[in-house]
Amino acid sequence: MNRSWPVIVIPVFNAPEALSRCIAAAEGTVPREARVVVIDDASTDSNVQSILSACPLHWERIAHRRNRGFVATANHGMERAGDADVLLLNSDTVPAGSWLERMTAALHSQPQVASVTPFTNNGEIASLPEFCRPAPVPQDPQRWAAACLRAGPPQYPKIPTAVGFCMLLSRACLDRIGGFDTAFGRGYGEENDWCMRADAAGWHHLLCDDAFVAHQGNASFGPLGAGPGGAAMQTLVDRHPEYPERIRTFIEADPIAPHRERVLAHLEGR
Repeated sequence: MNRSWPVIVIPVFNAPEALSRCIAAAEGTVPREARVVVIDDASTDSNVQSILSACPLHWERIAHRRNRGFVATANHGMERAGDADVLLLNSDTVPAGSWLERMTAALHSQPQVASVTPFTNNGEIASLPEFCRPAPVPQDPQRWAAACLRAGPPQYPKIPTAVGFCMLLSRACLDRIGGFDTAFGRGYGEENDWCMRADAAGWHHLLCDDAFVAHQGNASFGPLGAGPGGAAMQTLVDRHPEYPERIRTFIEADPIAPHRERVLAHLEGR
Protein backbone atom coordinates (compact mmCIF):
# COMPACT_ATOMS: atom_id res chain seq x y z
CA MET A 1 0.00 0.00 0.00
CA ASN A 2 1.47 3.33 -1.05
CA ARG A 3 1.13 5.96 1.65
CA SER A 4 2.91 8.98 3.01
CA TRP A 5 3.92 8.17 6.56
CA PRO A 6 4.27 10.86 9.19
CA VAL A 7 7.71 11.51 10.62
CA ILE A 8 7.93 9.89 14.05
CA VAL A 9 9.72 12.09 16.59
CA ILE A 10 10.84 10.51 19.88
CA PRO A 11 12.08 13.06 22.44
CA VAL A 12 14.39 11.43 24.99
CA PHE A 13 15.59 12.38 28.45
CA ASN A 14 16.97 9.66 30.73
CA ALA A 15 14.63 6.75 31.75
CA PRO A 16 16.75 4.12 29.93
CA GLU A 17 14.57 1.11 30.78
CA ALA A 18 11.44 2.75 29.42
CA LEU A 19 13.38 4.00 26.41
CA SER A 20 14.65 0.51 25.64
CA ARG A 21 11.08 -0.85 25.60
CA CYS A 22 9.90 2.00 23.42
CA ILE A 23 12.70 1.61 20.88
CA ALA A 24 12.16 -2.15 20.63
CA ALA A 25 8.39 -1.75 20.22
CA ALA A 26 8.74 1.00 17.64
CA GLU A 27 11.31 -0.96 15.65
CA GLY A 28 8.93 -3.92 15.57
CA THR A 29 5.88 -1.94 14.45
CA VAL A 30 7.13 0.93 12.28
CA PRO A 31 7.57 0.25 8.53
CA ARG A 32 11.16 0.60 7.37
CA GLU A 33 10.20 3.32 4.90
CA ALA A 34 8.84 5.53 7.68
CA ARG A 35 11.23 8.16 8.97
CA VAL A 36 12.07 8.13 12.69
CA VAL A 37 13.91 10.98 14.43
CA VAL A 38 15.18 10.35 17.98
CA ILE A 39 16.27 13.47 19.87
CA ASP A 40 18.26 13.07 23.07
CA ASP A 41 17.75 16.20 25.15
CA ALA A 42 21.14 16.03 26.89
CA SER A 43 20.37 12.97 29.01
CA THR A 44 22.50 12.65 32.15
CA ASP A 45 22.09 8.86 32.45
CA SER A 46 24.98 7.21 30.60
CA ASN A 47 22.85 4.12 29.88
CA VAL A 48 20.78 6.15 27.43
CA GLN A 49 23.69 6.43 24.99
CA SER A 50 24.20 2.68 24.76
CA ILE A 51 20.49 2.19 24.06
CA LEU A 52 20.44 4.87 21.38
CA SER A 53 23.54 3.44 19.74
CA ALA A 54 21.54 0.25 19.14
CA CYS A 55 18.76 2.05 17.28
CA PRO A 56 18.21 0.97 13.68
CA LEU A 57 20.87 2.52 11.45
CA HIS A 58 18.32 4.18 9.18
CA TRP A 59 16.79 6.12 12.07
CA GLU A 60 18.00 9.68 12.52
CA ARG A 61 19.63 10.48 15.87
CA ILE A 62 20.12 13.99 17.23
CA ALA A 63 21.84 14.89 20.50
CA HIS A 64 21.34 18.23 22.23
CA ARG A 65 24.47 19.57 23.90
CA ARG A 66 22.37 21.21 26.62
CA ASN A 67 18.96 20.36 28.01
CA ARG A 68 16.24 22.37 26.29
CA GLY A 69 13.13 20.76 27.76
CA PHE A 70 10.32 18.87 26.09
CA VAL A 71 8.67 21.80 24.28
CA ALA A 72 11.84 22.93 22.50
CA THR A 73 12.80 19.33 21.76
CA ALA A 74 9.39 18.59 20.23
CA ASN A 75 9.58 21.76 18.14
CA HIS A 76 13.04 20.73 16.96
CA GLY A 77 11.54 17.46 15.78
CA MET A 78 8.70 19.24 13.99
CA GLU A 79 11.23 21.36 12.13
CA ARG A 80 13.30 18.31 11.16
CA ALA A 81 10.16 16.70 9.74
CA GLY A 82 10.05 19.21 6.90
CA ASP A 83 6.70 19.21 5.13
CA ALA A 84 5.49 15.91 6.64
CA ASP A 85 2.91 15.28 9.34
CA VAL A 86 4.52 14.70 12.75
CA LEU A 87 3.87 11.92 15.25
CA LEU A 88 5.26 12.83 18.68
CA LEU A 89 5.92 9.62 20.62
CA ASN A 90 6.99 9.75 24.26
CA SER A 91 9.96 7.54 25.09
CA ASP A 92 8.00 5.85 27.89
CA THR A 93 5.41 4.41 25.51
CA VAL A 94 5.04 0.93 24.01
CA PRO A 95 3.41 1.19 20.57
CA ALA A 96 1.57 -1.95 19.54
CA GLY A 97 -0.02 -3.56 16.52
CA SER A 98 -0.72 -1.45 13.44
CA TRP A 99 -0.84 1.75 15.49
CA LEU A 100 0.95 3.90 12.93
CA GLU A 101 -1.23 2.79 10.03
CA ARG A 102 -4.41 3.23 12.08
CA MET A 103 -3.46 6.71 13.32
CA THR A 104 -2.42 7.82 9.85
CA ALA A 105 -5.76 6.67 8.46
CA ALA A 106 -7.59 8.61 11.16
CA LEU A 107 -5.70 11.81 10.36
CA HIS A 108 -6.81 11.61 6.73
CA SER A 109 -10.32 10.31 7.40
CA GLN A 110 -11.97 13.74 7.16
CA PRO A 111 -11.09 17.37 6.50
CA GLN A 112 -9.52 19.70 9.04
CA VAL A 113 -8.18 17.08 11.46
CA ALA A 114 -5.47 18.76 13.54
CA SER A 115 -4.47 15.84 15.79
CA VAL A 116 -5.04 12.17 16.47
CA THR A 117 -4.57 10.37 19.82
CA PRO A 118 -4.81 6.56 20.28
CA PHE A 119 -6.32 4.60 23.13
CA THR A 120 -3.89 3.84 25.96
CA ASN A 121 -3.74 2.56 29.55
CA ASN A 122 -2.57 5.92 30.90
CA GLY A 123 -3.74 8.93 28.92
CA GLU A 124 -6.52 10.83 30.70
CA ILE A 125 -9.52 11.02 28.32
CA ALA A 126 -7.95 8.33 26.07
CA SER A 127 -7.51 5.81 28.91
CA LEU A 128 -8.59 2.18 29.01
CA PRO A 129 -10.10 0.36 30.79
CA GLU A 130 -11.41 3.30 32.85
CA PHE A 131 -12.04 6.84 31.71
CA CYS A 132 -9.55 9.38 33.07
CA ARG A 133 -7.99 6.79 35.38
CA PRO A 134 -4.42 5.55 34.79
CA ALA A 135 -3.73 1.83 34.72
CA PRO A 136 -0.40 -0.03 34.66
CA VAL A 137 1.19 -0.86 31.32
CA PRO A 138 -0.47 -4.13 30.28
CA GLN A 139 1.70 -7.23 30.13
CA ASP A 140 0.64 -7.77 26.52
CA PRO A 141 0.03 -4.44 24.71
CA GLN A 142 -0.43 -6.36 21.46
CA ARG A 143 -3.53 -8.02 22.91
CA TRP A 144 -5.03 -4.62 23.68
CA ALA A 145 -4.13 -3.33 20.23
CA ALA A 146 -5.83 -6.37 18.67
CA ALA A 147 -8.98 -5.75 20.74
CA CYS A 148 -9.11 -2.14 19.56
CA LEU A 149 -8.78 -3.28 15.95
CA ARG A 150 -11.43 -6.02 16.28
CA ALA A 151 -13.94 -3.75 18.00
CA GLY A 152 -15.50 -2.79 14.70
CA PRO A 153 -15.01 -0.06 12.12
CA PRO A 154 -13.39 2.96 13.76
CA GLN A 155 -15.68 5.84 14.66
CA TYR A 156 -12.95 8.41 15.36
CA PRO A 157 -14.86 10.35 18.03
CA LYS A 158 -13.98 13.99 18.46
CA ILE A 159 -12.12 14.94 21.62
CA PRO A 160 -11.44 18.42 23.03
CA THR A 161 -7.68 18.02 23.09
CA ALA A 162 -4.96 15.62 22.09
CA VAL A 163 -3.04 13.80 24.83
CA GLY A 164 0.69 14.34 24.62
CA PHE A 165 2.01 10.80 25.21
CA CYS A 166 1.38 9.98 21.54
CA MET A 167 -0.11 12.55 19.21
CA LEU A 168 -0.16 12.79 15.44
CA LEU A 169 -0.14 16.41 14.24
CA SER A 170 -1.23 17.57 10.81
CA ARG A 171 1.46 19.40 8.87
CA ALA A 172 -1.19 21.59 7.27
CA CYS A 173 -2.35 22.66 10.73
CA LEU A 174 1.23 23.15 11.92
CA ASP A 175 1.85 25.38 8.93
CA ARG A 176 -1.28 27.35 9.78
CA ILE A 177 -0.82 27.90 13.54
CA GLY A 178 2.82 27.00 14.23
CA GLY A 179 4.28 24.53 16.69
CA PHE A 180 4.24 24.44 20.48
CA ASP A 181 4.60 27.70 22.38
CA THR A 182 7.89 27.90 24.26
CA ALA A 183 6.13 29.93 26.96
CA PHE A 184 5.28 26.52 28.45
CA GLY A 185 8.94 25.98 29.24
CA ARG A 186 9.97 22.42 30.01
CA GLY A 187 6.52 21.11 29.31
CA TYR A 188 2.92 20.58 30.40
CA GLY A 189 0.01 22.36 28.78
CA GLU A 190 1.74 22.96 25.45
CA GLU A 191 -0.34 20.38 23.57
CA ASN A 192 -3.57 21.71 25.12
CA ASP A 193 -2.67 25.26 24.08
CA TRP A 194 -1.84 24.01 20.58
CA CYS A 195 -5.15 22.19 20.34
CA MET A 196 -7.10 25.24 21.46
CA ARG A 197 -5.30 27.36 18.88
CA ALA A 198 -6.11 24.75 16.24
CA ASP A 199 -9.79 24.83 17.25
CA ALA A 200 -9.85 28.59 16.90
CA ALA A 201 -8.50 28.19 13.36
CA GLY A 202 -11.30 25.75 12.43
CA TRP A 203 -9.59 22.39 13.06
CA HIS A 204 -10.55 19.51 15.37
CA HIS A 205 -9.09 16.51 17.21
CA LEU A 206 -9.88 12.80 17.01
CA LEU A 207 -9.48 9.71 19.14
CA CYS A 208 -8.18 6.83 17.04
CA ASP A 209 -10.37 4.17 18.59
CA ASP A 210 -8.80 1.27 16.66
CA ALA A 211 -5.22 1.88 17.86
CA PHE A 212 -3.49 1.31 21.19
CA VAL A 213 -0.19 2.65 22.52
CA ALA A 214 0.76 1.74 26.09
CA HIS A 215 2.13 4.51 28.29
CA GLN A 216 4.09 4.27 31.53
CA GLY A 217 3.83 7.94 32.45
CA ASN A 218 6.26 10.30 34.24
CA ALA A 219 9.28 8.26 33.23
CA SER A 220 11.18 10.65 31.01
CA PHE A 221 10.61 14.39 31.08
CA GLY A 222 8.11 14.09 33.94
CA PRO A 223 10.69 13.93 36.77
CA LEU A 224 11.97 17.36 35.71
CA GLY A 225 9.00 18.84 37.53
CA ALA A 226 6.56 19.49 34.70
CA GLY A 227 3.02 18.58 35.62
CA PRO A 228 -0.48 19.79 36.36
CA GLY A 229 -0.89 23.07 38.17
CA GLY A 230 1.63 25.82 38.64
CA ALA A 231 2.68 28.43 36.12
CA ALA A 232 2.05 26.29 33.03
CA MET A 233 -1.57 25.61 33.93
CA GLN A 234 -2.09 29.25 34.80
CA THR A 235 -0.70 30.26 31.41
CA LEU A 236 -3.06 27.81 29.71
CA VAL A 237 -6.12 29.10 31.57
CA ASP A 238 -5.15 32.75 31.08
CA ARG A 239 -4.95 32.19 27.34
CA HIS A 240 -8.00 29.95 27.08
CA PRO A 241 -10.43 30.72 29.93
CA GLU A 242 -12.96 28.34 28.43
CA TYR A 243 -10.59 25.36 28.58
CA PRO A 244 -11.40 24.04 32.10
CA GLU A 245 -15.16 24.13 31.49
CA ARG A 246 -14.76 22.52 28.11
CA ILE A 247 -12.83 19.60 29.60
CA ARG A 248 -15.21 19.29 32.57
CA THR A 249 -18.23 19.11 30.24
CA PHE A 250 -16.56 16.46 28.10
CA ILE A 251 -15.63 14.33 31.10
CA GLU A 252 -19.13 14.55 32.58
CA ALA A 253 -20.70 13.53 29.26
CA ASP A 254 -18.10 10.79 28.63
CA PRO A 255 -18.90 10.28 24.93
CA ILE A 256 -16.03 7.80 24.70
CA ALA A 257 -17.90 5.27 26.89
CA PRO A 258 -19.42 3.19 24.04
CA HIS A 259 -16.06 3.07 22.27
CA ARG A 260 -14.34 1.79 25.41
CA GLU A 261 -17.08 -0.76 25.95
CA ARG A 262 -16.64 -2.22 22.47
CA VAL A 263 -12.91 -2.64 23.00
CA LEU A 264 -13.33 -4.18 26.46
CA ALA A 265 -15.94 -6.60 25.13
CA HIS A 266 -13.46 -7.91 22.57
CA LEU A 267 -10.69 -7.96 25.15
CA GLU A 268 -12.81 -10.13 27.42
CA GLY A 269 -14.12 -12.29 24.59
CA ARG A 270 -17.72 -11.14 24.97
